[in-house]
Amino acid sequence: MIWNWQQPGWPTFTWDAARLARAERLFAENAGLVIGAGRHLEEGDRQALTIEVMCLEAIDTSAIEGEVLDRDSVQASIRRQLGLAVERRKSEPAEAGIAEMMVALYRNLTAPLDHETLFAWHQMVTNGRRDLTDIGRYRRHAEPMQIVSGADYAAHVHFEAPPSKQVPAEMDRFLAWLHDTSPGGNHPLPPIARAGIAHLWFESIHPFEDGNGRIGRAIIEKSLAQGLSIPTLTAVAGTLLRRRKQYYHGLEQASQTLEITDWLLWFAAAVIEAQRRSLALVEFILHKAKLLNRVGDRLNPRQEKAVLRLFAAGPDGFVGGLSAGNYRRITGAPPATSTRDLVDLVELGVLHRTGERKATRYHLTILMKPIETVRAEDL
Repeated sequence: MIWNWQQPGWPTFTWDAARLARAERLFAENAGLVIGAGRHLEEGDRQALTIEVMCLEAIDTSAIEGEVLDRDSVQASIRRQLGLAVERRKSEPAEAGIAEMMVALYRNLTAPLDHETLFAWHQMVTNGRRDLTDIGRYRRHAEPMQIVSGADYAAHVHFEAPPSKQVPAEMDRFLAWLHDTSPGGNHPLPPIARAGIAHLWFESIHPFEDGNGRIGRAIIEKSLAQGLSIPTLTAVAGTLLRRRKQYYHGLEQASQTLEITDWLLWFAAAVIEAQRRSLALVEFILHKAKLLNRVGDRLNPRQEKAVLRLFAAGPDGFVGGLSAGNYRRITGAPPATSTRDLVDLVELGVLHRTGERKATRYHLTILMKPIETVRAEDL
């Protein structure tokens, strides 16, 4: 197999810019909608939105790698990094590390990317690891850096990266290109094309011993944000998680060629869908504020805790709906009290009920339009 970095033209990628033109226009339009909708939020809700987006991005980018994190712990770590009040909660090293990286990324979205930033991110995403030799620096091992699946006797090599000795020079060239193609650079590129190339190029170099996927997706966010008038997270990881199999297949196919139109079109569709999800999250928080303002102080502490937990599940909702058993576990209330609380929440118009007896479930009364999947052929 001849990989992209072994081909004579490396790293000069080619693509059909005309086929990406509509996606680039949609990206700019959607970004305006998200930013405009966010301006209708109160300051507290705007801060809550930022924390929620960072939390979701941290959880989703880790889930792509098969790492399941505790949502509440990640959110508490983000709040702690932002200097906000937070209840005492112990976070595992992986949760604290990815939360720290998300806050560092958000605070410096439009700043140029350099080696030192990448080394700092690597230290964060490998927080607590004892199995790695090179932390906070590029890999130095002599053996090939391969992405492999299957048993040892029938292993399938999905990709092999350049030897470790080539990594510093490869990364110098990559970072120089990233600076040159930025909005203020000598050869600026549209945001989606630049972010898609940056991600593929970084993953092709695979400069670190581990953590390349999470860092590569942070580079997507930075590249997209640099193309916008106001720094904002697009939160692409959630969509890539939903399309994980296609995502890995797309990277594998693109790592074998320098003509990457197909990869960029697939990537563009994922970005546009991610923007729609971000807009839905903003609208959801607006609905949340209206609902909570309407019921005012009529919720008791137990009801408020349960309702906030439902809202924390986001636009996609509490999986399977809220059962009486869930309510008891969230609030600690006995069965009779839980029943009264839930009936009251229905009467207040906060929840609506579906099903009967053991199948009874409760859902927020906020109705959200389903988010349609965006395909490359739609662009």
